[in-house]
Amino acid sequence: MSGAYLALSYWDVALAALFLLVNAGLSFWLQLGLGRQLTVAAARMVVQLLLIGLLLKTVFDLASPWLTAGVGLAMIGFATREVWARQERRLKGAWGFALGGGAMAFAATLVIVVGLATLIQPDPWWTPRFALPLFGMILGNALTGVSLGLDTLSATLDRERRAVEAQLLLGATRWQAVRPVTRRALRSGMMPIINAMAATGVVSLPGMMTGQIVSGVEPTEAVKYQLLIMFLIAGATALGVLLAVLGAVRRLTDRRHRLRLDRLRATQP
Repeated sequence: MSGAYLALSYWDVALAALFLLVNAGLSFWLQLGLGRQLTVAAARMVVQLLLIGLLLKTVFDLASPWLTAGVGLAMIGFATREVWARQERRLKGAWGFALGGGAMAFAATLVIVVGLATLIQPDPWWTPRFALPLFGMILGNALTGVSLGLDTLSATLDRERRAVEAQLLLGATRWQAVRPVTRRALRSGMMPIINAMAATGVVSLPGMMTGQIVSGVEPTEAVKYQLLIMFLIAGATALGVLLAVLGAVRRLTDRRHRLRLDRLRATQP
C-alpha cells in the first residue's frame, strides 16, 4: 500500500537467508574454503544487529543526551580499534590509536553536530533517532578513508625510503620530500567516497534512500535527504583523511628533516 510501512517477520528474514546458504553450498562445491567464513560472518551480523536494535530502542525511548553521547563515544572507540587493525604497519605506542582515531572522531563529530544543528534541525538537535544512525554512517565511511590513507602512507614511505632520504640529503624539507607520497595517501583515502558518489543514482541506490522509499517517503524527498547525507559523509571523510595523513607525516619525520620509520612497528606477519 502506498505510504504504508510494510512490517517484516523473522520468518521473512529467514527465507532471505536461504540465498546465503546457496552461496555456502557453491563455496563447498567449488572448494573455495569460504563456507565457514560466510557462516561466521552472517552469525556475527545477526547477533550484532539484534543487539544494536535492542540498544537503540532503549536509547530512543529514554532520549537522554548523556546516553546518546555515551553510545557515540562507544562507536568512536570501536571505530578507532578498526582503523588501527586495518593498517599493515602502525605507529608505535599510543600514536597508533590516537592519530587515526582522533582525526576520524574529530571530523565525524564536527560534521554531525553542524549537520544536525543547522541543516536537519530536529528538536532537540541531539535527538538520538537522528543523531546515532547518521553518526554511524559518517563514522563508518570516515573509518574506511582514514585507514586506507594511513596504510598507504606507511607502506609507500617504507617502499620508497631511499628516494625520500635522497631528497632530504639534497636539501629538501621534510614536507617537500614526502609530498608525492602524501598525495598518493590522500588520494587513496578519498577514493572510496569519490567512487561512491560517482556511482550513486546510476549504479546503486543507497540504503537510506531505498529504506525511505520503501517506507512510503516520496522519491524526490528521499533524494534530498540522501544528497545531504552524502555531502556530510564526503566532508567528514576528506577532513579525517587530511588530518590523519598530515599528522602521520609529521610523526614519521622530525624537525631536523629526517625520515623516522623507526616509529613504525615491524611489518605484520
